[in-house]
Amino acid sequence: MAQYSAELDGVFVALADPTRRDVIRRLGRGATSVGDLAREFPMTLPSFMKHVRTLEANGLIRTVKSGRVRTCVLNRDRLALLDDWLAEQRRIWEERTDRLERLVTDPEENDHEPRP
Repeated sequence: MAQYSAELDGVFVALADPTRRDVIRRLGRGATSVGDLAREFPMTLPSFMKHVRTLEANGLIRTVKSGRVRTCVLNRDRLALLDDWLAEQRRIWEERTDRLERLVTDPEENDHEPRP
C-alpha cells in the first residue's frame, strides 16, 4: 500500500503543474519530439526539460532517443493508477451519500438498523 501511495503521490505532484498537464494532453494525440513539444510553451528548452524529466520520473511518459531526436510517448498505463484511485473515492462517497439519503428519506427504516 505504501508503494502504491508513493507512486500515486508522484503522479499527483507531476500533474499539479499546468505545463505538465498540457504536455500529457498533447501526448494524448500521439508521440512527439521534445523539440516540437517545447515550441508550444513560452520557456527555454532547459526549463521545459525539467518538466519532461518530472513526467518521466513519475512514469507518466517515456522518452526514446534516436540520433539527436528525443521523442516523448505517453504511458497510458500510469494514468490507470489515477483512474483506479478516483473510482475508489467515487465508490466510497456514493456509499456515504446513499446511506445519508436513506437516513433522510426513510428514518423509520433506520430505527431498525443496528447501531455500529
